Amino acid sequence: MRDISNIMDTLRMIDQQHLDIRTITMGISLLDCVSEDPRRCCDKIYDKICRRAANLVRTGENIESEFGIPIVNKRISVTPMALVAGSCDTKNYVPFALAMDRAAKDCGVNFIGGYSALVQKGMARGDEYLLQSIPEALASTQIVCSSVNVGSTRAGINMDAVARMGRIIKETAHLTRDTDGLGCAKLVVFCNAVEDNPFMAGAFHGVGEADSVINVGVSGPGVVYHALQQCKGQSFDVVAETVKKTAFQITRMGQMVASEASRRLDTPFGIVDLSLAPTPAVGDSVARILEEMGLEVCGTHGTTAALALLNDAVKKGGVMASGHVGGLSGAFIPVSEDEGMIAAALDGTLTIDKLEAMTCVCSVGLDMIAVPGDTSAETISAIIADEAAIGMVNSKTTAVRIIPVEGKTVGDMVEMGGLLGSAPVMPVHGASSADFIARGGRIPAPLQSLKN
Repeated sequence: MRDISNIMDTLRMIDQQHLDIRTITMGISLLDCVSEDPRRCCDKIYDKICRRAANLVRTGENIESEFGIPIVNKRISVTPMALVAGSCDTKNYVPFALAMDRAAKDCGVNFIGGYSALVQKGMARGDEYLLQSIPEALASTQIVCSSVNVGSTRAGINMDAVARMGRIIKETAHLTRDTDGLGCAKLVVFCNAVEDNPFMAGAFHGVGEADSVINVGVSGPGVVYHALQQCKGQSFDVVAETVKKTAFQITRMGQMVASEASRRLDTPFGIVDLSLAPTPAVGDSVARILEEMGLEVCGTHGTTAALALLNDAVKKGGVMASGHVGGLSGAFIPVSEDEGMIAAALDGTLTIDKLEAMTCVCSVGLDMIAVPGDTSAETISAIIADEAAIGMVNSKTTAVRIIPVEGKTVGDMVEMGGLLGSAPVMPVHGASSADFIARGGRIPAPLQSLKN
């Protein structure tokens, strides 16, 4: 009877509470595609992606049909392209992005990640060329995603790279201004980036990974929200325990799908990412979970504490359900992709400053935030530096995905469609950070032995 009850619970979660597998992501190493000839390298990149991921979408659809579990996205991540293209005799890296885009489209996936560089301690030749190509690459492709890691707990923060990324984001916004800066929604700036993240836009296949792996990202904010409705007025001990039990159920489903996809694709199983990833759909919001804990509006005082509880309980419940947990694992707070966050931002309660505080205790960071088009590159760089500092000092992954929308100002709405949703343009501080960013160099790594 208990097994039947568990099955019925899962069916109810899927039918009524927006439970789904957010993504099956195949990670593919491109290190064996290196060639001095850029055309030959692009051909090898295209061939290997198509060869490895040829059956990824079909397999995901078959599992979805047979088990009745929605699998929203099928995606690919590859070795950071700066490493692969760095040996080529060329300064123009856009063709590598075009090869990725073409291969991903032919495989039928939603996105491909890995147009990336790791520059937390400095920039090699390939990193330099990749960074300068990002705006054109994202404007010239449709489903390629890019990420740049500018800091880490061990290396500190590369402030020269931080300054560059502010200018790159502005240029990307300009080149994709006809779609309200959509290129910036495919660009993430990290501190402490992880090698096995299945979520876009920050996914890449780390050099410590196998030749190819299957990583799965689960979701289920709606499930957690409905579970908490059953413990109104009860103590936080009960709230935490309820979230843990719910996260266990969600992760078991992800573990099953990951194992099945791994078997059918004859590809090693990597990790299950436990992250609660919201959508713009009503009832599938992380913000509404926090409000269910007793907050009138997400962003008011108490929000950071509520999010800390949620993030910790999700991890505690999830690690009991899978032998291999990784990626980002926690709760995402992307403004445009969460209807509760959108409402709180429109209300004025949720601000960028409050979001920054919330990122101290949750997965990733300032995500899918629209700002006025006249926001300076230096201000964007300073926002990145603040977020990277939180990640560096707290030994956690933090990131910024920010969209300066040309021609729009505070209060205007930006429509991006699909899972990217819509976002109100949020205010930034008017006081300048230009002299701070102009200093360059590196912010040293923290002394971990004195961490408190």
